[in-house]
Amino acid sequence: MSEPLSLYLHLPFCHKICPYCSFYKHTPGKTDFTAFIDALLEEGRRKNEELGAPAIRTVYLGGGTPSLLSEKHLSHLFLGLQEVFDFSQVEEVDLEANPSTFHLSKAQLFRELGVSRVSLGVQSFQENELKALGRDHTAEAAAESFQLLREAKIPSCNLDLMFSVPHQTEESWQDNLTQALELKPDHISCYNLTYEEDTAYFEQFEKGELSDDPDLNARLFTLAHETLTSAGFRHYETSNYSTPGHHSRHNLSYWEGRNYLGLGPSAVSTIQGHGDDCFATRWKNAPDTQRYIQQIQSVGHAMHESEHLSEEQFNLERIALLLRTDTGLPLRYLPEGVSWQMLLEHELATVSESHLMLTRSGALLVDAIAEELAG
Repeated sequence: MSEPLSLYLHLPFCHKICPYCSFYKHTPGKTDFTAFIDALLEEGRRKNEELGAPAIRTVYLGGGTPSLLSEKHLSHLFLGLQEVFDFSQVEEVDLEANPSTFHLSKAQLFRELGVSRVSLGVQSFQENELKALGRDHTAEAAAESFQLLREAKIPSCNLDLMFSVPHQTEESWQDNLTQALELKPDHISCYNLTYEEDTAYFEQFEKGELSDDPDLNARLFTLAHETLTSAGFRHYETSNYSTPGHHSRHNLSYWEGRNYLGLGPSAVSTIQGHGDDCFATRWKNAPDTQRYIQQIQSVGHAMHESEHLSEEQFNLERIALLLRTDTGLPLRYLPEGVSWQMLLEHELATVSESHLMLTRSGALLVDAIAEELAG
């Protein structure tokens, strides 16, 4: 493989399980962290050899809460990764962190180990919203943690916020955006709360205890767009806003359809041309930490399920993902015979010689438009 690879590591450990999160995660319990990291590195060695030792372009440590790892375990992991993989072409190393899970010396270690971007999971600056979301930090702690990242000279700092959470109003959402801007982050992610299966929130939603209001979602989305773009942020993807040069290169690799390798329990990989008679191969690891460690130790992999993607399937995914970006969807990905004229007539999109781009009104309907264009 000649193309540089994006590398994702799933660290599923959280102090507390939030009621809205559908990712595979659990409290640390009796997990042997050294054995877990050794399993990540062993899986990486085997996959790196299998794929022909490609250079790594971006690295993302997600979860879970990667910042929960001790300084000793973080050093073990990063130094091991740099031994296993070719990091000579790395453009970005991103680490997800939660407030109150690190102090200044650990933040400084992030930087020493090569972390260039930290995404801080603040979600809200309102105490009642934080309580509803099950967060175990205060608004004050979130601001203090962000300042630690600045003091540690992390090159790019992102704040994660969430809208349409229980008890939220347009006024409180505006205050969240205002407080976020006061911290002068390089990037802000604004995620619309959705009710995902296998979460406590979904059970409450099914019982009618929680509700989803599309009109409110649209107003809060628009409020974020207007507030952040007025402050100089580029709205480069439906949920993401960046100051110049601080967009997420790793996430962009997903949207563009670049190859990525996932390590860890429940991690997903997609590699083009990897397999017989298929355009791309995708596989997912077992969503069970102990089983993951055991399988790596016994057979060298933890593959739980896999599928072959045709070029048509791959291109349909590009429609769903690239429509969310401000650069838009290359027209070559559209199935033959699909028309976008109706989108232009209703001012939901514009078109250039090579790309279809949604307007702000179209962005509110991105999922429905993608489904229609995919046929």
